[in-house]
Amino acid sequence: MLLVAALAPLVVLATTVVADPNAIPNSPISISLPITKQINLTGTFHPSQRDQNRWMNLLTGGQASTSEITEVPLTYSIIAYSANIGVGDPPTYYSLTVDTGSANTWVGANKPYSKTKTSVKTDDFLNVPYGTASVNGTEYEETVTIAPGVAIRQSIGVASNSFGIYPFDGILGIGPKYLTLDTLFPDNTSIIPTVTDNLYGQGKIEQNLVAVSFEPTASEPVIDGELTFGSTDSTKYTGDITYFPITKTLPSGRFWGVDASFIYGNAQGKKAPVTILDTTAGVIDTGTNQIGLGTDAYNRYVDATGAVYDENTGLLRITPAQYENLQSLFFGIGGRTYELNANAQIWPRTLGVPGGEKDSIYLVVFDLGSIISLDLGFIAGQPFLERYYSVFDTGNSRVGFATTPFTYADIN
Repeated sequence: MLLVAALAPLVVLATTVVADPNAIPNSPISISLPITKQINLTGTFHPSQRDQNRWMNLLTGGQASTSEITEVPLTYSIIAYSANIGVGDPPTYYSLTVDTGSANTWVGANKPYSKTKTSVKTDDFLNVPYGTASVNGTEYEETVTIAPGVAIRQSIGVASNSFGIYPFDGILGIGPKYLTLDTLFPDNTSIIPTVTDNLYGQGKIEQNLVAVSFEPTASEPVIDGELTFGSTDSTKYTGDITYFPITKTLPSGRFWGVDASFIYGNAQGKKAPVTILDTTAGVIDTGTNQIGLGTDAYNRYVDATGAVYDENTGLLRITPAQYENLQSLFFGIGGRTYELNANAQIWPRTLGVPGGEKDSIYLVVFDLGSIISLDLGFIAGQPFLERYYSVFDTGNSRVGFATTPFTYADIN
């Protein structure tokens, strides 16, 4: 089952930022790009395995041992957000999955790349392993169209071989640009500016940032999200945006990483709050389907919720009675707390769980496993981003969060 919502036309907006002592000054120029949530549950369903493999490969540059990586079927189920990006002149539009965990932008996985008068082949070859996907090919200098009348020169990869990307045509990498180091050959010392960097550097936007709006899926059809380059869209969030510095702890600091803690339950709950994870470095990531915790923290979460591991799905399973007692999971960062209520912690019931039990409810917290040895405490993936508006601010080396109309919604 592949669900795809139609994209609205791309538009250039003038946006404002809610008054906040931490907020970036208003930008007169920003670009709003609709993104679509695509859900394909027809392949092999094991999202925890997918997310574990993704991060083991991202953290090791594809050098993880075979004992650390579980073989992933080519027909893996996928839940991802995509954007339509034009390449060339006249532009050919490609559906690219939006990824804050990588920084290379490339095309050609499903729709062939079409050379035009703006195509300039470089002397470099591209090779990027993603754990659940990979690409190798040739690097080009190209004209990339983000919105009508908004085009930039951008270094992009063109796939010769790729896997794990279907139904997408490639990846729009909006992670920190230093993640492109060692992805080109023979020039493996080059760092490739991202689309966000080039929009800013070429004068299309006045702030080097991108804001992300995801929304939880309540029912079919799928609800769209939005990327906003250069500023924030105040119609997508409530209250103020609070910003936090990128962690200095590696390897999280190479990504959109922050120092945060997790607590399960609150003083109003039936049980005393449980510290799941003391303040530890982790990563905010659009490409991760769930919320990952290091093994010790994961085990504390399992004990607190009473969940059991389901071999058929790779997810944690609870009964309807346990769901009624499921308390909130609190993400604490910089003195602020971001709540994930019971509905934000479960796999969307409207989508179903392939291979799951009819009367069971499944959670979206998974075990990072051996990744914990790499000093990575957590991954806050799509379930977190669907409840909180997020700003990835390259210019000030920080990330920001704000509540949305979906933060406390009883959706799922």
